[in-house]
Amino acid sequence: PVQSGRGRYWGEGFLNYYCFVLLITNILLYLVILGTETCSKYEIKNHLGQRVYFAVEENGCFDRNFCSPLRSFTIRISDNSGHEVITVNRPLRCNSCWFPCYLQELEVQSPPGTTVGYVIQKWDPLLPKFMIQNESKEDILKIIGPYATCGCFSDVDFEVKSLDEMSTVGKISKYWSGFVNNIFTNTANFGIQFPIDLDVKIKAVMIGACFLLDLMFFENSLDGL
Repeated sequence: PVQSGRGRYWGEGFLNYYCFVLLITNILLYLVILGTETCSKYEIKNHLGQRVYFAVEENGCFDRNFCSPLRSFTIRISDNSGHEVITVNRPLRCNSCWFPCYLQELEVQSPPGTTVGYVIQKWDPLLPKFMIQNESKEDILKIIGPYATCGCFSDVDFEVKSLDEMSTVGKISKYWSGFVNNIFTNTANFGIQFPIDLDVKIKAVMIGACFLLDLMFFENSLDGL
């Protein structure tokens, strides 16, 4: 199980008992329009809509204003008492179907300082594809997105599949939240579904994958129309 910084078992307290979590980010779009890039802030809720964790992105001003959405970041996930339970690290890397080298990679730690897994982008000329790996960098699951991620007036689903791609074991969804909401705010709602008996470390990595998908495909509100 995944321990928190206070010695508690983070997974046993939450992820071990759930097969769905909701991740919400809420940044006003006018800050982006005015050229004021702010660090993303997230809430992580259970299936009842109760907040169980919150997350804050940390990076430098240069990264936010000149490298977005490819910027490097550290996202710190804390419980409602303010104790950090997960750290997500993303280095500055490339993202292009025309340049299949040095693609996106993300590391998930829990407790902070202990790696539990990775999300690795795989080159594909048509579809967004990612590999979920354990702490030993062994492939565990695949994430395969749709050809078009604009999500015009509908949800966008990234399917989580077995390594042979024969079965779907979960999904990460970006929910359509309405025209007015998408135009005037940078709010994004994501649902993460996984098997209830999935290794809690891999559940944590899937949450990290959701952060990566948000930054890569949905950070600008108009991208989600």
